[in-house]
Amino acid sequence: MMPALILRRVLAWGRQHYENLLVALALLLLLASLVKPQMLLKQEMHNFLLLADVSQSMNARDVKVDNNEASRMEYTQHLMKRVVETSKCGTYISVGAYAAENVALLLMPLEVCANYDEIIDTISQLEWRMAWSGNSRITFGVKAAEGVLDYLGAPAKMLFFTDGDEAPKANGINKLDLSDVRVGSRTVFVGVGGKEAVSIPRYNANNKWVGYWGIDSKEEGGGGGNYADASKDDPDPVVASDEWDRYLSMLDEEHLTNLAQEIKAQYVEGTDSREFLDFVQKQKPAAKIVTIYSLAWIYYSLAFLCILGIYLPNLRAGKSGLKFS
Repeated sequence: MMPALILRRVLAWGRQHYENLLVALALLLLLASLVKPQMLLKQEMHNFLLLADVSQSMNARDVKVDNNEASRMEYTQHLMKRVVETSKCGTYISVGAYAAENVALLLMPLEVCANYDEIIDTISQLEWRMAWSGNSRITFGVKAAEGVLDYLGAPAKMLFFTDGDEAPKANGINKLDLSDVRVGSRTVFVGVGGKEAVSIPRYNANNKWVGYWGIDSKEEGGGGGNYADASKDDPDPVVASDEWDRYLSMLDEEHLTNLAQEIKAQYVEGTDSREFLDFVQKQKPAAKIVTIYSLAWIYYSLAFLCILGIYLPNLRAGKSGLKFS
């Protein structure tokens, strides 16, 4: 009987002094939170390099965005933005441009939620006038992209948006040996463009449409030259004289698929669909990192409940004491 008697006395004392006990407990919890309670969590991290082909063939208008005719470049921008929009917080995004034989990094990896506007704005600025030369050698671009991926300093998955249209076309003489490429497992070629050949619009340095590329540009490398030099357009660039003389372009899935197989990469057609976005987001995480997770909020919440507990009996008593006349 003695333990039961002690327990009843303790409970009676507790009911009598519960307010002081709750205040003391709340203070202890707040003091404990000052030591910064933490726990370590392993977290999977996605890190995407969005690489856009900015060569002239990406100006071909054979795709649609929101049921409106669009260029391959505009479609690429749309798909890139959708990837950003569907990426979870904690995902890192960088943006680059490919032309000729090289890759330029435009944006270092940024966390998608904290830097959403900056990433979207960079994607919106992509255009053909960024190209430093008019030819397009994707095999060389892959080698250049390998260096960029290493420069990022953290494992990343590269989404290479391109129509696969090379100018001049790769052959046994000019084809680059890719047997030593090490980033195949980190590369996804995203095919952009229609399945039927169309003419490629040609613009001057002021981005004014002046006609279509001629068939001779196929061997000359898509026009060549430095598009930042307005003197190249004086009075205007040379264009195809007739419809039969136009350089035609389409999505070269066969070339991109073979290239992906050669370096053990992946190929996927870029479509404005849930399937494409799911494919991207289900890619193997670039890395697993250990993050520090603060537990202070738990202590704050418990302290708040202690303070609330002081007033709860009074609130209940006041409610039961209400009288209506």
